[in-house]
Amino acid sequence: MPATSKATRESHARVFDLDVSSLRELNQALHDLAPGSNETAWEVLHPKGSHSVAVGVDQPVSIDVRGSVGYYCGGMNSGSAITVHGSAGPGVGENMMSGSITVKGDASQYAGATGKGGLLVIEGNASSRCGISMKGIDIVVHGNIGHMSAFMAQSGNLVVLGDAGDALGDSIYEARLFVRGKVDSLGADCIAKEMRPEHLELLQGLLDRAGVTGVKPSEFKRYGSARTLYNFNIDNADAY
Repeated sequence: MPATSKATRESHARVFDLDVSSLRELNQALHDLAPGSNETAWEVLHPKGSHSVAVGVDQPVSIDVRGSVGYYCGGMNSGSAITVHGSAGPGVGENMMSGSITVKGDASQYAGATGKGGLLVIEGNASSRCGISMKGIDIVVHGNIGHMSAFMAQSGNLVVLGDAGDALGDSIYEARLFVRGKVDSLGADCIAKEMRPEHLELLQGLLDRAGVTGVKPSEFKRYGSARTLYNFNIDNADAY
């Protein structure tokens, strides 16, 4: 049986044109999906910076958004694969649980905030507070990230192929940070750490999942918690 072409697969996608349908109608249709539905491919046209596109999706469907989006695209994602063919406003992938979100352009502030699982890939740059309070999500940024990224990051992995701004990993817990470029400054309790073989293996897997080629894990430095802020100590008061 001949393989189904990409063009044929895309022709079977359910298309929502936000010039014609409302955002509420799109999100309701996605929320109404039942387990095992054959509506596995979705395409969103003319998003024009709309907020809350494809939030709360909880089925394993693919969603291609043909343009840039506003706040909270893909928030609370649980199992779907969302691709934004443009840039994303603040909070893309906020509190996502599983699945994946790929932003072909840049992302604004607090991308992946409080994310508990899944993979967020930003092929451009990310602004400040990328990965703030992350709780298990994996984030891969092809470009640079802004200041206060991974603030209070609890678990998960943040991979940055470019540079990081000031106060990286401030008050970090047990998340792992991998940065290929320069770091303007480290936040409170964040230190450079040894890159052991298990970290090189982990990082290679993340790069592969994010579609990154021509980059070696050995080119990155690892950062994480010094664990001096876990319990209050008067000797560390200046760091709080």
